[in-house]
Amino acid sequence: MTETQPLPRLTLSRQIRDALVRRIVSGELQPGERLIETRIAESYGTSQAPVREALRELETIGLVETKPRRGTFVRHFIQQTLRESYVVRAALEEAATRLALPSGTLPFDALRADVAALHDAARRGDVQAVGAASVSFHRHVIDAAHNELLKNAWEALQIEARTAATLVAVEPDLDEVANEHEELLNVLLSGDLDAACQLTRDHQWHYADLPHDAHGRTRL
Repeated sequence: MTETQPLPRLTLSRQIRDALVRRIVSGELQPGERLIETRIAESYGTSQAPVREALRELETIGLVETKPRRGTFVRHFIQQTLRESYVVRAALEEAATRLALPSGTLPFDALRADVAALHDAARRGDVQAVGAASVSFHRHVIDAAHNELLKNAWEALQIEARTAATLVAVEPDLDEVANEHEELLNVLLSGDLDAACQLTRDHQWHYADLPHDAHGRTRL
């Protein structure tokens, strides 16, 4: 592995995780390549503990796999793994919207605060803060559905880790991410259930980067 500058102690495992995501998505770390904890720890000037935590998180979102007595390896088809998660997430968040909007349980003040945090983070170029505010926004909608099975399924997707990985892999325009959430907030405020459900689906399918949208139309 190439030598890397040591990282600050703060959120070290998260920084290692994001650095590995970049290297995996860019192809620097190839599918099937073994990730050796001691070498990664040495390259970042740290102990193996934060490396182990970072690898464990990457395994939960399907970017690496651990084989007994053999080690941890970069998985094949990682793009497909990320895409599939957003298709499932779209269905869950549409269902949450369909439950929460008519019931009047959406916490609009909290959603407005999340959108404000997104715009602030985007102005600062703070990718991590954009991810956190985005997850907070969508979690508020999930919670407002008051459906524990739906919530548990959503949480099982490891939303925080997948969102961070996507932001690292896709490198979207952060202002556009903030604007997308403001558009979601506005359609929820309008009370138009069909429009809110459609936009919720499209928002997640956009990040799935599939050749067609949520309605089967071919993307240009």
